[in-house]
Amino acid sequence: MARNPYLPYPARIDEIRVENEAKDIKTFRLVFEDPTAAAAFKFLPGQFGELSLPGVGEAPFGIASSPTETDHLLFTVKRMGLFTTELQSLEPGTPIGVRGPMGKPFPWDRMSGKDLVIIGGGFAFTTLRSAIKYILDPAHRKDFASVLVIYGARTPGELMYKDELAEWQAQKDIQVHLTVDKADGSWRQHVGVVTSVLEELKPPSKDALALVCGPPVMIRFSLFSLGKLGFPNDAIILSLEMRMKCGIGKCGRCNIGGKYVCKDGPVFTFEELRGLPAEY
Repeated sequence: MARNPYLPYPARIDEIRVENEAKDIKTFRLVFEDPTAAAAFKFLPGQFGELSLPGVGEAPFGIASSPTETDHLLFTVKRMGLFTTELQSLEPGTPIGVRGPMGKPFPWDRMSGKDLVIIGGGFAFTTLRSAIKYILDPAHRKDFASVLVIYGARTPGELMYKDELAEWQAQKDIQVHLTVDKADGSWRQHVGVVTSVLEELKPPSKDALALVCGPPVMIRFSLFSLGKLGFPNDAIILSLEMRMKCGIGKCGRCNIGGKYVCKDGPVFTFEELRGLPAEY
């Protein structure tokens, strides 16, 4: 018998990590109360889940952990409204509900053997963190060619996952370029928007796929820059996780034209979106 899609799995907050200087972005490490729930929650990077708190409500978030991290789930959350404010006030040990996994993942079969260009901005880097961890796992790294990551934030203090970023930059099997809109006195890397770094590096478009996730303005300019570099529309893969709502296409609040981001996405190629209203 199929599980009720409205029924969350019981979990608890195992650990909380503050990700930025403003202290309004936190990563929650969750563990399931029932081992069978952990086994049932099978996902691939690009999918999302719904977190719920009794008496408060629920909200959708991209999964920040990789399926290769088998003993927990990670969700990185920015404080923005009622639910996220309540969530960020909690302590480790607090029970929480998890619904999912939901949505379509990144097209991993298509990505096999390809050069990958990964472009992220702001706290939307969460699902890209999931993808990078999955790609770099020793069991999977051989399945992909070169990996180029460009990640930007407003200031150095707003970059997330700083320890992992430093580890990745030290590795030889991945290139990671960080950029900020406004540098401080200690910043020695790129200054400028992610597209300025992209156009400076000029990654080849042949046998390559680009993964893009970020705020709408970043997505629009990334599409333009990738087009200039020769990336065809069906080689540009977007995550529209900022449009997610109920998760199962019932509330009607996530739609773009005839597409429901919760069910048909949140991952789309640019080619799939071209005939729809530009609401992303």
